[in-house]
Amino acid sequence: MGNVLKTGFLLAVLTCLVVFVGQAIGGQQGMLIALVMALVMNFVAYWFSDKMVLAMYRAQPVDEAAAPELHAMVRGLATRAQIPMPKVYILPTETPNAFATGRNPEHAAVAVTEGIMRILNREELEGVVAHELSHVKNRDTLIMTIAATLAGAITYLAHMAQFAAIFGGSRRDSDEEGHGGGVFGALALAILAPIAAMLVQLAISRAREFHADATGARIAGKPWGLATALEKLDQASKALPMEATPATAHLFIVNPLSGSMLRSLFSTHPSTEERVARLRAMALTR
Repeated sequence: MGNVLKTGFLLAVLTCLVVFVGQAIGGQQGMLIALVMALVMNFVAYWFSDKMVLAMYRAQPVDEAAAPELHAMVRGLATRAQIPMPKVYILPTETPNAFATGRNPEHAAVAVTEGIMRILNREELEGVVAHELSHVKNRDTLIMTIAATLAGAITYLAHMAQFAAIFGGSRRDSDEEGHGGGVFGALALAILAPIAAMLVQLAISRAREFHADATGARIAGKPWGLATALEKLDQASKALPMEATPATAHLFIVNPLSGSMLRSLFSTHPSTEERVARLRAMALTR
C-alpha cells in the first residue's frame, strides 16, 4: 500500500506541474487547458501506451509455432507469477534488451530483442523475463508510462512558457504583477518544471527497478541468473546502444541510451553494479 500511495502522490505532482506551467502561459484559461491536457494524456497513456511503444520499436508478435522455447519460458514464468500469459514480441535489433508494457496483467506484452536471445543462456534469459513479468504483476508499466507521458508534456509546455515570456510576457489575470515579474516567473518555470518532472519520473522508475529485480529473482528462483544477465546486458548496451527516446528508456531492463554522460545524468535505472550486488546478496541467503 505504501508504494501505491507514493506512486499516486508522484503522479499527482506531475499533473500539478502541468497545470502550473499552463497557468504561466495563459493564466486561468491556460491552467484549465493544461488540466484537460493532463487528463487526456492520462487517458491515452492508460488505453494506448502499449500499442504506441510496440509500434515505435517495430516489435513483431510471435506465436508459439514461431518461437516455441520463448513461449514455453514466458508461460512457465507467468504461471509462477500467477498472472495471465502475456503476448510475446520480438524487436528486430541486435542490441540485447527487453521490456514489458500493458495497462494491466490481462492486457500485457513482453518484448525481447533478437540480440538478447543470442547472448544470454536459458538461466539468464529466464531472469530477464521474470523481471519483466514482475513489472506486469505490479502494474509498473502503466505507472511509469503515464509518468513519462506527463513529464514529456511538462517539458513541451515549459518550452511554450519560455517562448511566451520572451515574445509576449506572461498573461496573468491579476494586474498587480509587473511585466518583468511575469517574464521572470515564466522563464524560471520553463527551466525548473522539466527538471522537477524528470526527478519525479526517476524516483518512480529507480525504486521500481530494484523491486522488479527482487521479485523477478524470486519468480525465476535463481537470483544469480538475473545478476549475470544484467552484467552482460549493461556491457553490450554500451558497446551497441539502441536508438531509444528518453521518454521510453525506463521501460527497458537496462538503460538503452548511448553516451556516458547522458546515461549517468538522466538514467531512469539504478547502477548495474548496485543491482547486481543486491541480487548476489539474495543468492547468498538462499
